[in-house]
Amino acid sequence: MSNCGDTDLVTFRVEGAPVAKGRARAAVIGGMARLYTPQKTRKYEDQVRIAAACAMGARRPFEGEVIMTVTALVPIPKSFSIKKRATAIAGIIRPTTRPDADNYAKAALDGCNGILFRDDSQITDLIIRKRFATEPHLIITMEAM
Repeated sequence: MSNCGDTDLVTFRVEGAPVAKGRARAAVIGGMARLYTPQKTRKYEDQVRIAAACAMGARRPFEGEVIMTVTALVPIPKSFSIKKRATAIAGIIRPTTRPDADNYAKAALDGCNGILFRDDSQITDLIIRKRFATEPHLIITMEAM
């Protein structure tokens, strides 16, 4: 890859409601304390990994500077009125409840690590969005400089 302003862009979608990175859990195994990632998070990171691998095809992970955009499109609560639902679909109101937007990004980045880029330390810019959608999913865009 040259340094003359060339970029590589990869965009893909992970179907289903986005899953935020869960806090590490602790357990005593064989008399030793062990930390582990919750199963729901591991399964979702695997789903992200598969989608990322499909998007990359035969390309190797990018080296150098990477710009990431993670957009979590979350379900509209069933408790919303028809009017409030319409404003959510239009983007007038946005989700401000848990999970936090950065936890969606953490799950996405961990799933992409070693597939889109060598290591997430390469990320120089990270844009995270959390929006409502009638069909929940996650969109990841990576731009390698």
